Amino acid sequence: MRQKIVAGNWKMNKTLQETEELIKALQSSYTTSNTEVIIAPTYVNLYRSQELLNSSKIKVAAQNMHFESTGAFTGEISAEMLQSIGVETVILGHSERRDVFFETDEIIAKKVRKALDQNMRVIFCFGEQLEERKSNAHFEVVSSQLKSVLSALSETDWDNVVLAYEPVWAIGTGETASPEQAQEMHKHVRNEISAMSSEAVASQISILYGGSVKPANAAGLFSKEDIDGGLIGGASLKADDFLAIVDAAE
Repeated sequence: MRQKIVAGNWKMNKTLQETEELIKALQSSYTTSNTEVIIAPTYVNLYRSQELLNSSKIKVAAQNMHFESTGAFTGEISAEMLQSIGVETVILGHSERRDVFFETDEIIAKKVRKALDQNMRVIFCFGEQLEERKSNAHFEVVSSQLKSVLSALSETDWDNVVLAYEPVWAIGTGETASPEQAQEMHKHVRNEISAMSSEAVASQISILYGGSVKPANAAGLFSKEDIDGGLIGGASLKADDFLAIVDAAE
């Protein structure tokens, strides 16, 4: 059975004090479930988050990393640095990294390869823009993103990969793909993974939906056969909302 996962991407939000408060609020209300729960605070708060959650079932992930181990890369963080503070999961390929910071599939592929070589787990993000959806190019765009970054993975590499479909037009806009639209794409993705690797890999990999998931729509999305949880943005910044989404994945 595929692992259900709900991951909160906090993006550039929460000071240290606010991070501590939110984590404590999550801890006070969270009860262990079959759904894996992950939070991704900003870099400067990762170490403290890891300290607070050291004995918790809630895991800590990073929002990004560089593909080199060391060097003259001002402002960057390496996989080894993340692992040195106990962080073993990283989000890569997020639409904001692609659109705001101009990361290409080539750069993202190098990051994915580095993370996997370090035995880290990757939450790999992909998805189409609004104009690509309107022109019915969404399947083609998603297939290209998957193949450009993941086509060279070995079957054992896939053990450390989680996929996250993000229709870019639904991130932070209040718009959400309908459960049927999301399921259609998730099924397409699973078929693509089967062709790239094997049916066994495709049947076991968790594919998350990320695009304005809220407590009100989470259950409808998560009820679909090929949707295995969510990568949550704004709603992960409030403990009650985030835990309600976790409950919806059960």
